[in-house]
Order: sequence, then C-alpha cells, then structure tokens
Amino acid sequence: MRHLFSYRGLNLLVKLTASFSMLIMVWLGVEPMSVADRTWAESPPAQPSGKLKGNILQGREIFNGKGVCYYCHGIDGYLSKTPRLEADTAKLITKLNPPPTDLRNPDVLHLKNNKERARAIREGHPGTGMFPDTTMTDQDLADLLLYLALIRKDPHPEQ
Repeated sequence: MRHLFSYRGLNLLVKLTASFSMLIMVWLGVEPMSVADRTWAESPPAQPSGKLKGNILQGREIFNGKGVCYYCHGIDGYLSKTPRLEADTAKLITKLNPPPTDLRNPDVLHLKNNKERARAIREGHPGTGMFPDTTMTDQDLADLLLYLALIRKDPHPEQ
C-alpha cells in the first residue's frame, strides 16, 4: 500500500506547521516565555556528540533545505535573497520581531560559540521566532555549524 506522505514529505510538513505556528504567535503578539520559565534553561548546551567533522557543502544543503534556515535568513544567508514562499508565510516572516539576524555579519550575532549556536538550533532561540529543530542529526548539525562559520567568514570555525 502506498503511503500518503513519504518520511521526507512528512518531515517537511511538520517543520512548516511548526514554522507557521511560530509566525502566527508573533503576528498575534504572543510574548515568548522568559528564559527562566523554560525547563531547558538549566540543561547543558546542545552540541554535536564527539568530534564530528563538518562538511561545508552538506551544511549548505541543510541550510537551504532540510533545516529551512533560508526561509527567514535568506538563501545562502543573504537576507535580500528570499525564497519563493506562500504570500501569507512571507508576510508573517516580515513581521518577526526581532527580525531574522544577518548571519553573514558577525558584528550583529549574539551567539559567540558553537555550543550556543548548536543549542539555539536544537532548542530554539529565546526571544526570537526561531523554533527548535529536533530532526537534525549530530552530523547535520556539525555540517551546518561549519557552513555558518564559512558565511560569517569565521577564522576559527571550530569554536
């Protein structure tokens, strides 16, 4: 019997639903909980287990695909290169407060090391519209972190 959704299609549907829900909350003006109210606030920082080597090309594919980072941060991290989205989704993204960060400008980035970045990717970023991504493998995360280091021209990508 043929399944209605493939795993990949269902995965995308879940991400889009979560993304849309977060955008609706922002649009309605729902205040995010404070960090102290979050049960994960005391958890150890998320990071790829072990010493996985990242792959820049795979990281780019994750950024512009599976990770749906490009929805808000732009294709390849260029805020001005927005993907083709449904009009209502694109409109909600423009209403995010704070707006998506320019990942290519290290001067405006608040997260200063890979432990903090990994935690924000895995668990969401308090006070922003960035939602948790629990579907990424440790290898996906290592690849994405290396790609993010490349686009911000980080001379020390392992930190």
